[in-house]
Amino acid sequence: MRQRSHRMRALADRGASVAAGISSLSGILVMGWILYEILRRGAAALNWSFFTKLPTPAGVAGGGVVNAIAGTLLITSLAAVVGIPLGLFAGVYLAEFGKNSHAAAALRFVSNLLMGTPSIIIGVFVYTLIVVPTRSFSAYAGAAALAFIMLPVMARTAEDMLNLVPNELRESALALGAPKWRVTLEIVFRAARTGLVTGALLAVARVSGETAPLLFTALNSPFWMHSLGEPTANLTVTIFNYSMSPYADWQRTAWAASFLIVAGVLVLNITARKLLQERKK
Repeated sequence: MRQRSHRMRALADRGASVAAGISSLSGILVMGWILYEILRRGAAALNWSFFTKLPTPAGVAGGGVVNAIAGTLLITSLAAVVGIPLGLFAGVYLAEFGKNSHAAAALRFVSNLLMGTPSIIIGVFVYTLIVVPTRSFSAYAGAAALAFIMLPVMARTAEDMLNLVPNELRESALALGAPKWRVTLEIVFRAARTGLVTGALLAVARVSGETAPLLFTALNSPFWMHSLGEPTANLTVTIFNYSMSPYADWQRTAWAASFLIVAGVLVLNITARKLLQERKK
């Protein structure tokens, strides 16, 4: 009976290992296939003009998406400046000060709710909150929408990373007479810095491919942006517009811009994973 039980466990373990390996390989193959198809369809548009010139009028070949690249970097940076610090402070409260309080439980609930909210709903909310009163699509409205998406990601990641710091470090610093805020800032943050940076990178990667919120907030523009209060070009909405057009040149440009976003997100995720591995070591 024991021998049969041991054999069944060994077979189950081997079957689970094989299934996990097949699943991992399938995911890698699908990702490779996506990258290959995007690059194959957009390679013709990946040239110097793509990175240095403005879009051409409809039906005119050539041009690039330099304004969309700059707009995406600007909107994402503004969102990170707002969303990452607020998410970090929320994570610090959850891990260090609130913990099991009713306020912390409510904050976790709201954070989980925001993480599960479709991005288009957040776009409509920011549209009502900012675009309608100002009567203009704008870069800061787009940044606000992306910041709402970043905030819960950063908050939960920060809480998880800070909870991994051993309590002995906190207790030792507190026993020496250091105040709570200083222990958190100089001891806990230093111990968890790699994980916090990883969380910030994951939050940026989370919003890098968002289209729906920007359709309702930043919209798009074929020109350079002159102020934060006007419609702003960005890669995701440009991809949406170009891919729906009947012009082959615009469609190739959409594929090239898609490859640029996928490659950027891939680099951010690889960097975050490397940093997280160093944190575990």
